[in-house]
Amino acid sequence: MGRAFEYRKATKLKRWGHMAKTFTKIGKQIAIAVKAGGPEPENNPGLRAIIANAKRENMPKDNIERAIKNAMGKDQSDYKEVNYEGYGPHGVAIFVETLTDNTTRTVGDVRSVFNKFSGNLGTQGSLSFLFDHKAVFTFKKKDGLDMDELILDLIDYGVEDEFDEDEETGEITIYGDPSSFSAIQKHLEADGFEVTGAEFTRIPNDLKDVTPEQREAIDKMVEKLEDFDDVQTVYTNMKPAEEG
Repeated sequence: MGRAFEYRKATKLKRWGHMAKTFTKIGKQIAIAVKAGGPEPENNPGLRAIIANAKRENMPKDNIERAIKNAMGKDQSDYKEVNYEGYGPHGVAIFVETLTDNTTRTVGDVRSVFNKFSGNLGTQGSLSFLFDHKAVFTFKKKDGLDMDELILDLIDYGVEDEFDEDEETGEITIYGDPSSFSAIQKHLEADGFEVTGAEFTRIPNDLKDVTPEQREAIDKMVEKLEDFDDVQTVYTNMKPAEEG
């Protein structure tokens, strides 16, 4: 399997470990999608993608519908996407993605964790060289599918020729250019694929080895960051622990 898939597989369970928090985060994503493209999934590709992710995380249908309804309310807050970048203990790079309606609160929360763990919060873009930003799509494999042909069709959207197949679920995962997210989604749907996941991810291109004690400290810092409702995802360049 490819580097992107292996890293994502190794970190996904930890990143999405708190189900209640996950639902809160997805609710914010739904709010932004509804505001941008309306409440009807059939007319809103961005909302369709988020609903697919919500189902993948076992979010109940009632919760999804409630989040869409709440997003249409007059008092719905405007959320902004704000990233925070810096270094935690032992020189591990940490990239924090947030959705917030109060940047003063959010930066204060994030900075407090960096300070508590003797980290350093840098400027936006300071870690962009360490992480590859990717659009990630997972879809059900169709009978007779020629992946080489599909990749060739999607090559103009920056889709990598290396893909990953999960034989247990019958799903395929591909990685492409984030700026082509909508185009890739449209192409897959037009070809009749059942898209079961569509999201963005950041993949470290230079993994840092750490000791078990250092890993424990970084994991605690990440958990503290993830406790904030504004925080969507936390990425690090810490090498995943080996299984076994």
